[in-house]
Amino acid sequence: MFKALAGICLLHLTTIFFLFWATIDDAWWFTENLYTDLWGRWVMENNDNVWVYMDIPTSYRKDYLQAVQAFAVLSCLFAVFSLCVFIFQLFTLGKGKRFTISGVVQLISCFCIMVALSVYTDHFHRDEKNGWYGWSYIMAWFGWLLTLFTGIMYIILRKRVD
Repeated sequence: MFKALAGICLLHLTTIFFLFWATIDDAWWFTENLYTDLWGRWVMENNDNVWVYMDIPTSYRKDYLQAVQAFAVLSCLFAVFSLCVFIFQLFTLGKGKRFTISGVVQLISCFCIMVALSVYTDHFHRDEKNGWYGWSYIMAWFGWLLTLFTGIMYIILRKRVD
Protein backbone atom coordinates (compact mmCIF):
# COMPACT_ATOMS: atom_id res chain seq x y z
CA MET A 1 0.00 0.00 0.00
CA PHE A 2 2.85 2.34 0.81
CA LYS A 3 4.37 1.78 -2.64
CA ALA A 4 1.07 2.63 -4.31
CA LEU A 5 0.73 5.86 -2.31
CA ALA A 6 4.35 6.77 -3.00
CA GLY A 7 3.77 6.16 -6.71
CA ILE A 8 0.63 8.29 -6.74
CA CYS A 9 2.39 11.13 -4.93
CA LEU A 10 5.38 10.85 -7.27
CA LEU A 11 3.08 11.00 -10.30
CA HIS A 12 1.34 14.04 -8.86
CA LEU A 13 4.67 15.75 -8.13
CA THR A 14 5.77 15.02 -11.69
CA THR A 15 2.59 16.64 -12.94
CA ILE A 16 3.23 19.73 -10.81
CA PHE A 17 6.81 19.85 -12.07
CA PHE A 18 5.66 19.75 -15.73
CA LEU A 19 3.09 22.49 -15.16
CA PHE A 20 5.49 24.80 -13.33
CA TRP A 21 8.29 24.17 -15.80
CA ALA A 22 6.05 24.87 -18.79
CA THR A 23 4.63 28.02 -17.23
CA ILE A 24 7.95 29.48 -16.13
CA ASP A 25 10.36 28.45 -18.88
CA ASP A 26 11.00 30.34 -22.08
CA ALA A 27 10.48 27.85 -24.88
CA TRP A 28 6.90 28.07 -26.13
CA TRP A 29 7.68 29.27 -29.66
CA PHE A 30 10.92 29.24 -31.66
CA THR A 31 12.26 30.66 -34.88
CA GLU A 32 15.86 30.83 -36.01
CA ASN A 33 16.45 34.17 -34.30
CA LEU A 34 13.90 34.39 -31.51
CA TYR A 35 12.14 32.39 -28.85
CA THR A 36 9.21 33.35 -26.74
CA ASP A 37 7.13 32.25 -23.80
CA LEU A 38 4.19 33.57 -21.83
CA TRP A 39 6.16 36.39 -20.23
CA GLY A 40 8.64 37.74 -22.76
CA ARG A 41 10.59 37.31 -25.95
CA TRP A 42 14.29 36.82 -26.60
CA VAL A 43 15.76 37.99 -29.90
CA MET A 44 19.23 37.31 -31.30
CA GLU A 45 20.83 40.58 -32.33
CA ASN A 46 23.11 40.85 -35.38
CA ASN A 47 23.76 37.09 -35.53
CA ASP A 48 26.49 37.36 -32.89
CA ASN A 49 24.78 34.88 -30.56
CA VAL A 50 23.72 37.51 -28.05
CA TRP A 51 20.15 37.04 -26.89
CA VAL A 52 18.31 40.19 -25.80
CA TYR A 53 15.13 40.16 -23.73
CA MET A 54 12.20 42.14 -25.13
CA ASP A 55 8.61 42.60 -24.10
CA ILE A 56 5.89 40.65 -25.85
CA PRO A 57 5.00 42.52 -29.07
CA THR A 58 1.99 44.79 -29.05
CA SER A 59 0.58 42.83 -31.99
CA TYR A 60 -0.41 40.13 -29.48
CA ARG A 61 -3.81 40.83 -28.00
CA LYS A 62 -3.18 41.63 -24.38
CA ASP A 63 -6.45 40.13 -23.14
CA TYR A 64 -5.69 36.75 -24.72
CA LEU A 65 -2.13 36.78 -23.43
CA GLN A 66 -3.28 37.61 -19.91
CA ALA A 67 -5.88 34.85 -20.10
CA VAL A 68 -3.19 32.33 -21.07
CA GLN A 69 -0.92 33.56 -18.26
CA ALA A 70 -3.71 33.49 -15.69
CA PHE A 71 -4.96 30.02 -16.59
CA ALA A 72 -1.43 28.59 -16.64
CA VAL A 73 -0.72 29.97 -13.17
CA LEU A 74 -4.13 28.81 -11.90
CA SER A 75 -3.39 25.34 -13.21
CA CYS A 76 -0.18 25.21 -11.18
CA LEU A 77 -1.95 26.46 -8.04
CA PHE A 78 -4.84 24.00 -8.35
CA ALA A 79 -2.42 21.11 -8.90
CA VAL A 80 -0.52 21.98 -5.70
CA PHE A 81 -3.79 22.44 -3.82
CA SER A 82 -5.03 19.08 -5.10
CA LEU A 83 -1.93 17.35 -3.73
CA CYS A 84 -2.47 19.01 -0.35
CA VAL A 85 -6.13 17.93 -0.34
CA PHE A 86 -5.10 14.37 -1.28
CA ILE A 87 -2.62 14.17 1.60
CA PHE A 88 -5.23 15.66 3.97
CA GLN A 89 -7.81 13.12 2.78
CA LEU A 90 -5.37 10.26 3.37
CA PHE A 91 -5.58 10.95 7.09
CA THR A 92 -9.21 12.05 7.42
CA LEU A 93 -11.17 10.04 4.86
CA GLY A 94 -13.09 7.01 6.06
CA LYS A 95 -12.22 3.58 4.74
CA GLY A 96 -13.88 2.72 1.46
CA LYS A 97 -14.53 6.36 0.57
CA ARG A 98 -13.39 7.96 -2.69
CA PHE A 99 -10.90 10.83 -3.09
CA THR A 100 -13.51 12.85 -4.96
CA ILE A 101 -12.47 16.32 -3.76
CA SER A 102 -8.84 15.72 -4.76
CA GLY A 103 -9.96 14.48 -8.16
CA VAL A 104 -12.27 17.41 -8.81
CA VAL A 105 -9.58 19.95 -7.86
CA GLN A 106 -7.11 18.12 -10.12
CA LEU A 107 -9.62 18.16 -12.98
CA ILE A 108 -10.04 21.92 -12.45
CA SER A 109 -6.26 22.18 -12.86
CA CYS A 110 -6.57 20.11 -16.03
CA PHE A 111 -9.29 22.42 -17.34
CA CYS A 112 -7.18 25.52 -16.61
CA ILE A 113 -4.10 24.31 -18.49
CA MET A 114 -6.31 23.11 -21.34
CA VAL A 115 -7.86 26.58 -21.66
CA ALA A 116 -4.42 28.21 -21.57
CA LEU A 117 -3.06 25.88 -24.24
CA SER A 118 -6.14 26.19 -26.43
CA VAL A 119 -6.12 29.97 -26.38
CA TYR A 120 -2.37 30.05 -27.03
CA THR A 121 -2.70 27.63 -29.94
CA ASP A 122 -5.63 29.46 -31.48
CA HIS A 123 -4.58 33.09 -31.08
CA PHE A 124 -0.78 33.24 -31.20
CA HIS A 125 1.71 32.50 -34.00
CA ARG A 126 -1.08 31.63 -36.38
CA ASP A 127 0.47 33.55 -39.30
CA GLU A 128 4.10 32.80 -38.47
CA LYS A 129 5.18 30.09 -40.91
CA ASN A 130 8.90 29.91 -40.04
CA GLY A 131 8.54 28.90 -36.41
CA TRP A 132 7.68 25.87 -34.35
CA TYR A 133 6.29 25.16 -30.91
CA GLY A 134 8.96 24.66 -28.29
CA TRP A 135 9.46 22.04 -25.66
CA SER A 136 7.81 24.09 -22.89
CA TYR A 137 4.62 24.08 -24.94
CA ILE A 138 4.95 20.30 -25.33
CA MET A 139 5.64 19.94 -21.60
CA ALA A 140 2.42 21.84 -20.91
CA TRP A 141 0.51 19.30 -23.02
CA PHE A 142 2.16 16.47 -21.08
CA GLY A 143 1.13 18.29 -17.90
CA TRP A 144 -2.44 18.43 -19.21
CA LEU A 145 -2.42 14.71 -19.92
CA LEU A 146 -1.05 13.89 -16.46
CA THR A 147 -3.55 16.17 -14.69
CA LEU A 148 -6.37 14.49 -16.59
CA PHE A 149 -5.06 11.03 -15.70
CA THR A 150 -4.47 11.80 -12.02
CA GLY A 151 -7.80 13.62 -11.70
CA ILE A 152 -9.70 10.61 -13.04
CA MET A 153 -7.55 8.28 -10.95
CA TYR A 154 -8.37 10.20 -7.76
CA ILE A 155 -12.10 10.07 -8.50
CA ILE A 156 -11.99 6.30 -9.10
CA LEU A 157 -9.57 5.55 -6.24
CA ARG A 158 -10.98 4.36 -2.92
CA LYS A 159 -9.30 4.33 0.43
CA ARG A 160 -8.44 0.72 1.08
CA VAL A 161 -10.45 -1.24 3.60
CA ASP A 162 -8.17 -3.48 5.67
